Amino acid sequence: MSADKTFRALGDEPMTRLTSLMRRLRDPEQGCPWDCAQDFTTIAPYTIEEAYEVSDAIERGDMDELKEELGDLLLQVVFHGQMADEQGAFDFGDICDVIVKKMIARHPHVFGDAKTGNWEDIKAAERSQKAGKNTSILDGIALALPALMRADKLQKRAARVGFDWAEPEQVLQKIIEEAGEIVEAQKQASPQKIQEEVGDLLFAVANLARKLGVDPEQALRGTNDKFINRFSYIEDNANKELSDMPLDEMEILWRKAKEKGL
Repeated sequence: MSADKTFRALGDEPMTRLTSLMRRLRDPEQGCPWDCAQDFTTIAPYTIEEAYEVSDAIERGDMDELKEELGDLLLQVVFHGQMADEQGAFDFGDICDVIVKKMIARHPHVFGDAKTGNWEDIKAAERSQKAGKNTSILDGIALALPALMRADKLQKRAARVGFDWAEPEQVLQKIIEEAGEIVEAQKQASPQKIQEEVGDLLFAVANLARKLGVDPEQALRGTNDKFINRFSYIEDNANKELSDMPLDEMEILWRKAKEKGL
């Protein structure tokens, strides 16, 4: 059967085609051996990776790429839904219904009589209801988030109840303090202590970014790109192998790259 006929045979509607495709891929007898061998744990890293590729396409402003990457991410959701359906836990329809109901509940000012809606308060009530008791304000922040992003979210949650520095200058002093503690940890020659203090410094820097209205994850991604551009300039303009080039010569090229706005 041709690809076009296979496409039409999967269903008349886009979501029907996609869910039918996944059922076929997971069919124990006629499906793909790789797809059939997967479980939630093995698929989870791909789900995270696809979310980052969506973000990357957005940053590059590539709409064709974004369309494709959103499809890849949607496939991950359908994949998880199919595996859950096989276990009798839930299916893709249940996934759709639960998010629709959640959004209705979180927007009483749109779908109800409330004049305004407080997203964070509603989510806190949901967390408490799930646990059947009062929960920590820090509950529900995913462990799998990038560390800087998670630090930012933890700090924002704590700040909601007043656990926060009043001014950015106070956070700057904390950064200086944490840097000094790294120096002391080096003197102790304790790798574990050094790692702990470096973590404290990074947490404090993330806190400063939040106080200044900067997304620390985005800021670091931008700096990573800047580093790549400037280092590539060094590679392109070096008159010898970089391994044979003294650091001060590479630094001259680095400054030239910086002057060029790279």
